[in-house]
Amino acid sequence: MRGPLGDGWMLPVGTVTRASRLLRPSSHPDRFLVAAAAAAVIHLPFSSSAPDTATASPPMGSSPEWPARRVRDTFISFFESKSHTRWPSSPVVPVDDPTLLFANAGMNQFKPVFLGTAAPDSPLGRLRRACNTQKCIRAGGKHNDLDDVGKDTYHHTFFEMLGNWSFGDYFKEEAIGWAWELLTQVYKLPTDRIYATYFGGDEKSGLAADNESRNIWLKYLPNEKVLPFGCKDNFWEMGDTGPCGPCTEIHFDRIGNRDAAALVNNDDPTCIEIWNLVFIQFNREADGTLRPLPAKHVDTGMGFERLTSILQNKMSNYDTDVFMPIFEAIHQLAGDGIHPYSGKVGPDDVGKVDMAYRVVADHIRTLSFAIADGSQPGNEGREYVLRRILRRAVHFGHQKLKAKQKFFSSLVNVFVQVMGDVFPELKDNEKKIKDIIRDEEESFENTLAKGQFNILLFAPTIIQVGGKGFEKFKKAADAVKENGGTVLSGQDAFVLWDTYGYPIDLTEVMAIDYGLTVDKDGFNASMEEARQKARNARNKAGGNSIAMDANATAQLRKQGLASTDDSPKFMWPKEHGSVVKAIYTGSEYISTASGDENFGLVLESTSFYAEQGGQIYDTGSIEGSFGTFNVNNVQVFAGYVLHIGSFAEGSNVLSVGDSVICKVDYDRRTLIAPNHTCTHMLNFALREVLGDHVDQKGSIVLPEKLRFDFSHGKPVQPEDLRKIESIVNQQIKDEMDVYALEIKLEDAKRINGLRAVFGEIYPDPVRVVSVGRKVEDLLANPESKEWLSISTELCGGTHISNTRDAKAFALLSEEGIAKGVRRITAVTAGCASQAMELASSISSDIDEAYQLEGAILEKKIASIKSRLDAAAIPAARKADLRGKISKLEDQLRKAKKKMGEQNIQKAVKAAMDAAEAALSEKKPFCVTHVDVGLDTTAVREAVMKVMDQKGLPIMLFSTDETANKAVIYAGVPPNAPNGFKVLDWLTPSIAPLKGRGGGGKNGVAQGQGSDASQLKEAMELANNIATLKLS
Repeated sequence: MRGPLGDGWMLPVGTVTRASRLLRPSSHPDRFLVAAAAAAVIHLPFSSSAPDTATASPPMGSSPEWPARRVRDTFISFFESKSHTRWPSSPVVPVDDPTLLFANAGMNQFKPVFLGTAAPDSPLGRLRRACNTQKCIRAGGKHNDLDDVGKDTYHHTFFEMLGNWSFGDYFKEEAIGWAWELLTQVYKLPTDRIYATYFGGDEKSGLAADNESRNIWLKYLPNEKVLPFGCKDNFWEMGDTGPCGPCTEIHFDRIGNRDAAALVNNDDPTCIEIWNLVFIQFNREADGTLRPLPAKHVDTGMGFERLTSILQNKMSNYDTDVFMPIFEAIHQLAGDGIHPYSGKVGPDDVGKVDMAYRVVADHIRTLSFAIADGSQPGNEGREYVLRRILRRAVHFGHQKLKAKQKFFSSLVNVFVQVMGDVFPELKDNEKKIKDIIRDEEESFENTLAKGQFNILLFAPTIIQVGGKGFEKFKKAADAVKENGGTVLSGQDAFVLWDTYGYPIDLTEVMAIDYGLTVDKDGFNASMEEARQKARNARNKAGGNSIAMDANATAQLRKQGLASTDDSPKFMWPKEHGSVVKAIYTGSEYISTASGDENFGLVLESTSFYAEQGGQIYDTGSIEGSFGTFNVNNVQVFAGYVLHIGSFAEGSNVLSVGDSVICKVDYDRRTLIAPNHTCTHMLNFALREVLGDHVDQKGSIVLPEKLRFDFSHGKPVQPEDLRKIESIVNQQIKDEMDVYALEIKLEDAKRINGLRAVFGEIYPDPVRVVSVGRKVEDLLANPESKEWLSISTELCGGTHISNTRDAKAFALLSEEGIAKGVRRITAVTAGCASQAMELASSISSDIDEAYQLEGAILEKKIASIKSRLDAAAIPAARKADLRGKISKLEDQLRKAKKKMGEQNIQKAVKAAMDAAEAALSEKKPFCVTHVDVGLDTTAVREAVMKVMDQKGLPIMLFSTDETANKAVIYAGVPPNAPNGFKVLDWLTPSIAPLKGRGGGGKNGVAQGQGSDASQLKEAMELANNIATLKLS
């Protein structure tokens, strides 16, 4: 099963709900307008006093005292004072997770910690307390629809989520206490406006109330302000299985001086949730039961924009200094007569001018961050959503704000000035962001100028989008509309998610473009059915599905078992002795194993490579006095390497503590290693040829091939592919040594020209792999420009020791897989040599074909083209060979043209001679044979000439003896006697040829025969019919 966080991973409803609630105080705009209007009239500062004290100074200060930057910095500094590590925001474009549209919560990047899969020696594995502000994008979905942004004053597509985390460290007492301290003592929010919710239990699910949280809150708040709620609001789950737990929410009453308890969780914009504290203390098992986690975690999220609006005493996030500088810049670009932003909504917003301000300001934020983090507008997936956002902003700017062309891209500089110090990636990519937005903006503006607005704004993918997923969506959507429906079924939405990786948010956005909605209840029902099937499958776990969850790894850690020492994997080829430390069935640890079921082994040390970093796992066997355990998969969980497989026939009982020998299939690894090293050399070559903008976007290293994804905005031309391939092959010919050394991450990052995957979290210390120079040399002078001319990467994979071991490199294909992302597939060693030999063989075939002509040449070209299309040969060479075939086709075309001209001359002469002979003999018709094969053009031309110049009925036959086929044309002038009709003549005449005929317009008909051996009989019949009719 697939989910937004990868295979077997479901984005928690709680996470989405938290993010949407922190953005969405109300689902009823009219209700908001009333409340906002009331607040605008009263204009209460933060005070518990009655409305008549509105002139009193707010105790917590006004906007200048709490600018947005101070709000953010105060949060981070507060938790740093509580021994939290300041952790960078993850990119809004998830790394290696195509099914999650965008990062939408701070917890996304901490998934390995919650699942217990983070290696203990990695930065994540060592993390105990963390805090940050996470960049989040929510564009689509039921509660935070893109199309609602601008209509009200609280929807956003981009927002920041302030968060603090505890990973097996502090828990509820500290989390709640520190939240209270920060809000009331640091931000100085009035305590009488704060309400807290807690999980009140669920009898149906067998979940007890979280009275621990309730009792902690009662230390700070009176009983009537500590409110219980059910699973929907106050129980968070990561997915159908995995970590979960109750949460407590902090709500704030914007108005004050009232009892707002009934408004909590009631979609009222004047009483809003500002902070959600999740206590991850259970694990949802495959059978649906809850088991306490060995390490309990805290995961909190607070809406930055919302907190800022409260501290600046604003009723809207848009009225804060987070947005006002952008509004001012928009006003400068707006047309004459457009007023500055005034915060109006609904009927008060005449001409929807303020709505346009909000749309443009929000959307420039979203696009700038998305592009800075590696995405861009396009036709599929998240790129589709970004294009839709951009076009919406440009439309509103032109239609409502009367902005000039290219206004939208002009806002990038202002936005970078506002946010660039907080998020340096904006400054680093400012030109890229502006260029991409400008190009998209210009393209859309040109389309608008042609009057195609409705098509491209509301359905930007319908015109060009490809892929089986979109085809499936379009087919389902068209079926709904054809039947007069308006709702796309939940089952169709589930198939799009399960089969094609379309998150439900994306399906909903696309459905809107089609004028449809999505049956979310049906989708959830299909999802639950699939979950149940997955649970059943896990209960019958096979080898490849055995995985260690947080409880499994914690149990080993509790027993004092150290992480697996897998350093021997780098010392090959040789066998390695070790000891069995644990035997895992997928659900429990056992002390002995026997039988033919799959299970996993954890060893003290291992020479097997566990799948990671794009490199496939090793296979082989583990042997001992018990017999042989065949290893068919190797994975790593929180530092423990799990060897998954089953006993070979004849094996006996294996026990924990047994001594074993690791026997890796080094023949297989010998195929993998050169492929991995060549990905490094390919990465280097790409930058050398295409430029420094090239960044790795993913890779896979298999025994049979390597695949490398990289950022580049257009197809790579064959000549550049040839250069790239040549650089890699030259490095192989140069027989360069490949060096590797484990060093501090900080030292590695100083090496000039070091390559790493953007967004990836690397261990510390980290392994550096360098081609051609010792890592020690690089460290001695890390800033040297000399290192720009070699391949140096952070990598934990297995490599060849010298580039000569790769033998050869063949770049087989280059293709686009997403907007701005290209993919290269290549092979090395024997596979590369075979590819080159195959290319030479095809080239020889083409050369030989130049000696052929006519139909034989035509068949040979078709055969070569078919072979070439299917051939796994170097891409540049394939382009060359296609060029040679094209020349061959030109030669054939010229020959066919010349032959056609000759045939026409030949057929016309023969027909005219026969017609003249018939006239001299006083015959009223002509039937004859011309020798031009199956050239219908020549035969028809001859018939037309005789009709035009001689006015004589004529029937011409031409045959191909080799194919045993015939073509026949007949013509009868309109003034022929006795009502003589051409089809009455042609149809019976060609019967002996097993022929079929047709036509008759303008007195001309044609036919084809499949038995040319009966030509004489057919011509005699034609003569007899014409003689009878025309006598």
